[in-house]
Amino acid sequence: MVTQKVVIAEPSGLHLRPAGKLCEVCQRYQSKIQIKKGDSVANAKSVLGLLAARVQMGDEVEVVCDGLDEQEALDKIVHVIEEGFGLSEV
Repeated sequence: MVTQKVVIAEPSGLHLRPAGKLCEVCQRYQSKIQIKKGDSVANAKSVLGLLAARVQMGDEVEVVCDGLDEQEALDKIVHVIEEGFGLSEV
């Protein structure tokens, strides 16, 4: 299991579009992937789970990956979050 903390910089937080993008990336990996915010834990492969976590701009979340491709998944997910979920490309 590998983990890393990251701060959400997206101005509107983890709303539908960034949650969808993050979920899409997470589904490429076999590992179990979770996003933790305080006592709340969300399945990162579920858009509804991510939305229910109510992650706002400036929140620090912990990305937790557990499985065969955990390090690769963690690196990619953290990159996607730090780069604004790829929304500037839209």
